[in-house]
Amino acid sequence: MRTSLRTFTRAQAAKTLLGLVPYMSVDNLVRATRFAEKLTRVERDLAAIRALRRRFEQRHPAIMMAKDVMERLSPNVRRKLITNLFVNAFLIGTDKREFEVPKKEGFKPPMFLVISPTMRCNLRCPGCYAGEYDQHVGLSAELVHRIITEAKAMGTYFITMSGGEVFVRPDMFDVWTEHDDVFFQLYTNGTMIDAEVARKLEKCGNVAPMISLEGHRERTDARRGAGTFDRVMAAMNHLREAGVMFGASFTETRENMDEIASDELLDLLVEKGALVAWYFQYIPIGREPHVELMPTPEQRDWLRRRLIDVREVKPIFIGDFWNDGYYVEGCIAGGREYIHINANGDVEPCVFCHFAVDNIRDKSVKEVLNSDFMKAIRGKQPYRENYLTPCMLIDEPDVLREVVRKCHAYPTHEGAETLLTDLKDAIDEYSRSYRAIADEVWEREYRDKSERRVKSARYV
Repeated sequence: MRTSLRTFTRAQAAKTLLGLVPYMSVDNLVRATRFAEKLTRVERDLAAIRALRRRFEQRHPAIMMAKDVMERLSPNVRRKLITNLFVNAFLIGTDKREFEVPKKEGFKPPMFLVISPTMRCNLRCPGCYAGEYDQHVGLSAELVHRIITEAKAMGTYFITMSGGEVFVRPDMFDVWTEHDDVFFQLYTNGTMIDAEVARKLEKCGNVAPMISLEGHRERTDARRGAGTFDRVMAAMNHLREAGVMFGASFTETRENMDEIASDELLDLLVEKGALVAWYFQYIPIGREPHVELMPTPEQRDWLRRRLIDVREVKPIFIGDFWNDGYYVEGCIAGGREYIHINANGDVEPCVFCHFAVDNIRDKSVKEVLNSDFMKAIRGKQPYRENYLTPCMLIDEPDVLREVVRKCHAYPTHEGAETLLTDLKDAIDEYSRSYRAIADEVWEREYRDKSERRVKSARYV
């Protein structure tokens, strides 16, 4: 009872504080971070709050943008962002995941789930990571409801939806409305978002689309079809006008690296009102996998350095799924911070790791998180001391091979096994080449910071 009352009091304080953010001076925001420190018991969250305070003190452009964005969002979207993401997912949910559930169940639930309710799509992009899944299967709305309900019971209030194209499933609007206390992030090609869809998203308030781009018009249309870029720009206009939070998503390849990290494209996104830009490295899986499309090790390191610079000057939040391993201390898959449930119900360690031992149709979320497969992956994390090489697919591939073999994991679509067979030598060569670069960078730029962070955490 005492714990519940304390959590409730902290939640109410956080709602009030965050609701005032658009109207607070920078000096008051700095003071607010000191109050926020008293609202958390999690060491890494305390470190994040202190880092945020430094950004406020520096008048960092991304922080200033956050104030502006909070003002631009519709009242309903702003309220759901505060309540569902910051309070339910980050505050109340963290208490459950970090303290209550481990004490009762003996394991820590993940921060979020990725659910792909369908693999159907209105586009046919070459190289799509989801392109070889069965396009005719899908998760019923009832099953998606059940998954989310079980996740919330464990403190997981952040759900990402992918596919396929989520908007070919209009019944997902009922899911988003039903789970009014959850924050949903969608990965979408954006071509089905018109003014009416944007208005419906605003009415939900708890859904943030992340729209895929390959670069500017020529490159996007070359892969996704003529006119796609203009349709995406129109979708962003509709979302901005409706006051919906949204962002962009890029797949890094050897061919588009300079373009997707260019000032011109990022400035365009800022102009459109995008809050976030996510970067995902191309992995040779799915439809027509090609190792030669992977960014070279040198390009991957260039993007790491480039996005560090971008974060200092651009008013947009940047997430780099591979190069940000330092900040999350390695791989987050296998249920450490997330799992992927595909449209057939197969439970995969990661969106890009197409192997499973369980199907969610037959098991609960708690059961699939505690499979021998998922526990074996978590037991090996982090795979290396160097968090710049976090991935068991392309950085430490022997880990994936071992857990798949020992746990008898099956490929979740035809051809998924080629990552372990036909492409094995190429992946090993990539891994060796990138580790040579990343290990030198780690020693030069990160080791001391990492050791200081560990020491600091001991004294929080």
